Amino acid sequence: MARTLPPVQAIRAEIDALFTEGRDLVEVIEDVARLGARLIIQTAVEAEVDAFLGRARYQRANAATSSGEAHAVRPGHRNGHCPTTIKTTTGPVTIARPKLRGTTEAFASRLFGAGVTRTNALETLVIASFVRGLSVRDVEGALADALGPEAALSKSTVSTICQAIVAEYDAWSRRDLSAVELDYLFLDASHFKMHDGQRAEPVLAAWGITTEGKPVFIGLSAAAAESTDAWHDFLTDLAARGLRPPLLVISDGAPGLIAAAEQVFPRSLRQRCVIHKCRNVLSKVSAGDQAEVKAAFWNIFDTSSLENDDKEIEPGPGLVAWVQARIDAFAETWGGRYPTAVKSLLTDRQSLTTYLRFPPEHHKRIRHSNFIERTFGETRRRVKVIGRFPGETSCVSLVWAVLDRAARGWRGFTMTSKGLRTLQDLRRALLSPPTPLHPAATASSHSTPETAAA
Repeated sequence: MARTLPPVQAIRAEIDALFTEGRDLVEVIEDVARLGARLIIQTAVEAEVDAFLGRARYQRANAATSSGEAHAVRPGHRNGHCPTTIKTTTGPVTIARPKLRGTTEAFASRLFGAGVTRTNALETLVIASFVRGLSVRDVEGALADALGPEAALSKSTVSTICQAIVAEYDAWSRRDLSAVELDYLFLDASHFKMHDGQRAEPVLAAWGITTEGKPVFIGLSAAAAESTDAWHDFLTDLAARGLRPPLLVISDGAPGLIAAAEQVFPRSLRQRCVIHKCRNVLSKVSAGDQAEVKAAFWNIFDTSSLENDDKEIEPGPGLVAWVQARIDAFAETWGGRYPTAVKSLLTDRQSLTTYLRFPPEHHKRIRHSNFIERTFGETRRRVKVIGRFPGETSCVSLVWAVLDRAARGWRGFTMTSKGLRTLQDLRRALLSPPTPLHPAATASSHSTPETAAA
């Protein structure tokens, strides 16, 4: 009968087996993070039991005594294990908690106590080791310093993880995009510390909704700043790999991003994120009035009063004009008290209502870019523990791993027959305008995308 492996060795065997199953790398990474958490905790608890009994696993008390360790030896012995669940930020982790028999005092782990089911210290260690796991030297150092050299993953396993992540990201960042046709392209950036002694720098990201309503993660790249040149290079690379112009680009108000998007996708419409604009406006309003101003701001874009049982909202210039009139009313109400806040709103008034030309069932999801911000938040949460990444490669690799995994759970868009007709009409007007038959008609070809869509 095969002998049961000790828990630590069993977890190591599970980790080694992950790389022989031919599974998707992103899924393997998530499992390595989960199993790595178990390995760290299990190793720590086993080491505590060794210290408590004064001898290693399978070592007899008389052997420890003869080796000069009698002062540390306690009566009692191991008596199997029982499952114990620890709650961490990576999810519940079940370990095999050692059971002891014949001891003169109860064993209580210094990590968890007698009955603790949650430990912030272990969460910190698990997250830090996962982030630093993208660097062989860092992961070995982090785990060895905390729990001793036996706690670290083997060099071959760490090397396999590092090399595979970099190779997968490299292939992903060069893939052909000619088969991707988008209705909506979302652009955003998040800042991370990735170079020693330098301020946080941006990682640029792009994701979109295809003409079939499916979400797709498009691109990711590190940059020194959110400049026009950086965004232009990023978007040009996407276009060079075959990405066709989308109908609508959704972003915040970063000037470099806006300028680059208009240069690379000149025929695409642009939507300014209304959530970012709301923050801009409220930052110029006194605390006592912020709740009222915020409610008034969102009332501008509330079109529910136009819906009834017999009539649906009709997207297009008429709806845009209706909301623009509400912007005027807001400006008249609050302009005297908060002129700077109103000026901020009026500056972007046209780009704030572009989404109203698109299918109404998409309005609430295409008027802001906050979706990808929430996903970026998951990455920042993991990084916060160690302060900065070991370098640019590890930063982009981890951000990609988290976003690529998250992308599998992103919701797509509902595509109704009426909505599809609206999108098709916009596509013809914006991206496939008719060729002028006479020279006199040439002037019409210089109209802006907004004018064409009208």
